[in-house]
Amino acid sequence: MSRSAAAPVPAAPVPPSPRRRTSVIGVLGELLLTAGALVLLFLGWQLWWNDAITGAQQSAAASDLSVAWQEQTRTHGDGTGGEGERDGADGAVAEPPVDADVRPYGEAFAVMYVPRFGDDSQRTVAEGTGLDVLNDVDTGVGHYEGTQMPGAIGNFAIAAHRSAYGGGMHEIDRLRLGDGIFIQTADAWYTYRFRDLEYVTPDTVGVLASVPHHPGLAAVDRIITLTSCNPLYSTAERIIAYGVLESWRPASAGPPDEIAAAVAEWGR
Repeated sequence: MSRSAAAPVPAAPVPPSPRRRTSVIGVLGELLLTAGALVLLFLGWQLWWNDAITGAQQSAAASDLSVAWQEQTRTHGDGTGGEGERDGADGAVAEPPVDADVRPYGEAFAVMYVPRFGDDSQRTVAEGTGLDVLNDVDTGVGHYEGTQMPGAIGNFAIAAHRSAYGGGMHEIDRLRLGDGIFIQTADAWYTYRFRDLEYVTPDTVGVLASVPHHPGLAAVDRIITLTSCNPLYSTAERIIAYGVLESWRPASAGPPDEIAAAVAEWGR
């Protein structure tokens, strides 16, 4: 008698997986993570991408202004008396031209170029230090109202951001003794040399005095003071860089030899 094949045993039914319950706390956590990621992306855009774009615009605007002044000088000349040089006896600087006019707030009157800050670090200097000047895509550097003008005895004090809106002084902490700080106006080029760096609280206004920190003293030196926020991405402190005028030359003589090749590329 033949044996029939055994009937297959039916598999036991697999119970359905328990449905995962979504809690309010879980949803809230995911929303917070998403919001955090969006905030980080926005900060990255604001502090890096937007900074780079604004910096490029400010550099281009400064180049255009510089080229316009150079063309104006070639066409009409300038009213200065000659190149300033050091006197071998006492190191004094020949009398440079100084703009005595009171500039309207927001008006551009100079171009700053600091090679230590990079090849495209030229920035327009405008009167005033409000955010409408420091954040502007055509300026980026502001002149403290009431301080001296370029070339004058006393303190020519300016300000710029480090980490936003073009970062006109992003590398201020990298300045080294003797670094050139070049200022161009419609009439002349001024060469300042970096001398010192310090960190102060935001309310230390003495750095703007004609003799920094000594408002009661009469100035004898021609100083430039660069101010910015410190540390990066913070306004807790101020970083201050000081320089002293070394020489000047009229606009008709062209830029100082040290930066002539770089300036020749502006506007191209």
